Amino acid sequence: MNALQDDVITPQQAGTLHGLFVERARRSPDKVAYHYFQQNDWRDITWREMLGEVARWQAALAGLQLQRGDRVAIMLRNCPYWMMFDQAAMSLGLVVVPLYTVDRPDNVAYIVNDADVKVLLFENDEQWQALRTVRDQLGSVKRFVSIDRLRDSAEPRLKCMDEFLPKTAQLQVSSPLPTPLPMPSPQSSPASGRGGERERQSSTPAGEGANDPLRGICSNELASIIYTSGTTGKPKGVMLSHANMLINAHACLGFFLVNENDTFLSFLPLSHTFERTVGYYLSVMAGAKVAFARSVAQLSGDLHIIRPTILISVPRIYERIYGVISAKLEESSPLKRKLFNLAVEIGWARFLHQQGRGTWQASFLLWPVLQKLVAQKVLDHLGGRLRVALSGGAALSPEISRVFIGLGLPVIQGYGLTETSPVISGNHPENNFPDSVGQPIRDVQVKLGEQNALLVKGPNVMMGYWNNPEATKAIIDADGWLNTGDVVRISETGHIYITGRIKEIIVMSNGEKIPPSDMELAILNDPLFDQVMIIGEARPYLVALVVLNPEAWKSFAREVGVRADMPEAMTDSRVEGKVLKRIALDLRGFPGYANVRRVLLMQEPWTMEDGLLTPTLKLKRNKVVEQFATQIKQLYERH
Repeated sequence: MNALQDDVITPQQAGTLHGLFVERARRSPDKVAYHYFQQNDWRDITWREMLGEVARWQAALAGLQLQRGDRVAIMLRNCPYWMMFDQAAMSLGLVVVPLYTVDRPDNVAYIVNDADVKVLLFENDEQWQALRTVRDQLGSVKRFVSIDRLRDSAEPRLKCMDEFLPKTAQLQVSSPLPTPLPMPSPQSSPASGRGGERERQSSTPAGEGANDPLRGICSNELASIIYTSGTTGKPKGVMLSHANMLINAHACLGFFLVNENDTFLSFLPLSHTFERTVGYYLSVMAGAKVAFARSVAQLSGDLHIIRPTILISVPRIYERIYGVISAKLEESSPLKRKLFNLAVEIGWARFLHQQGRGTWQASFLLWPVLQKLVAQKVLDHLGGRLRVALSGGAALSPEISRVFIGLGLPVIQGYGLTETSPVISGNHPENNFPDSVGQPIRDVQVKLGEQNALLVKGPNVMMGYWNNPEATKAIIDADGWLNTGDVVRISETGHIYITGRIKEIIVMSNGEKIPPSDMELAILNDPLFDQVMIIGEARPYLVALVVLNPEAWKSFAREVGVRADMPEAMTDSRVEGKVLKRIALDLRGFPGYANVRRVLLMQEPWTMEDGLLTPTLKLKRNKVVEQFATQIKQLYERH
């Protein structure tokens, strides 16, 4: 591990996630903590000011006479209020339940009921109108709190923030734990069926004894319940302790250094564990500034304004950027396309040479010119200051990694699960194998289980699933090994390569086995396609459901000789034939039996709102099949 900066707060120094926040405010009181957009202007807030605001939230929550261990929920976009509420709640021993702002009301109601949430913080009237449709299912909630003032305030449990918070307050700080953090044990968690620790704590009112070290918050206490947005079935509540996330964030600093001069651009939802641990707690640990993007739609503009040095993202964002680049290249002159491809080729060769896996080449002498003419112009669209771009949450196509790395942007792919706080492994900038998900982070053990499933053990492994001991036992064995369900191979260098999912293998009627995710990634490298899903379980051949990129489709339709705005173009045999040829070209690296024979073309994207994507933008395969069952049936009828 590289030497960390002196100002990095260790898990031992922090003790708890709230202890981490207090220690950062003590060390850097007048430095800017967060940069955010409000009332048509960008604003800053310092650590000292954050401390004062957290005190107000703490006093308001303490006034509700909640019990230690009670659950409170956050349903906000990324903003300083998210951190204020989170820190105030944890300082009182309350358990934070993050909710996605775009989640369906019925799903929110399920989570609120399952976690027995007592306080729900949300943002605006639009969210309230959605919550009102399931208000009768939210009986556990003692207080709804809205950031904005609402038109309809007839609900007696509802308060706007201005009414809820006192004007001033003094922060009550529980003592950080001074001793080394022990490894959390899933066997002693509430989900195991014992639950003694949670029951013992619940007898202490949340506002009492905050300055008494004997009654302070312990690192192994439950800090948060994060509901997985599983692609099938009801979401499960992942229980993470303070130690889980503190140790995980600190271990990540062994792969990429962060200091007080760095700026993160935060746009992944904080309800996503990747953003929360790495983009939130890690930045506090290192003293870096975080700027909150206005929205994903405005991300391009925010990159220009904020000019971040570190970017945390899921592959879908890199795919979109790559798609824009590809579309522009198709409209460019042959010379520009040749220069771009040359820059990527030479840049990639330079990367391999710098990694010690390639020889020096005379073509490297062209790099200063190619960097100025090509690479820097692309990187300027990302702000021009990025020194590292992290990708996690799903597999990033090696082809896309190659393009960005070739242009000089160090893309670091990592891997993890909500159940592991979340990071399991990551590539080091100086030992980067982009087609892998890197090596295990510090203190995390990995091994292969049955069917080459990756098993993980370490201080990042969750306490268990909330109110679900059966599911906990199904994923964590008696020795503490968590089965990720991902099929992997581990190289001699210790790098992990994801080769598939145990439950995401298509077995065709002829017995051939197909990894749909790998095929979908290959097809998505084509700028014509925005979304894709492969179907073929127990079928004689494969079909693809694809959502077309609007701009690329217009150009493609002109080539075929059809009108892009005509609905019947989606079923035109000429269009289908040319699309299938294009998909076949995209899949040329796969075995011959991995051949897509039919395709269903669409223009309307699959979204979270229509229930076809999870909040982390993963396909809900069963839902997609269910919604398009009639069309899928027709694709097989002619066989």
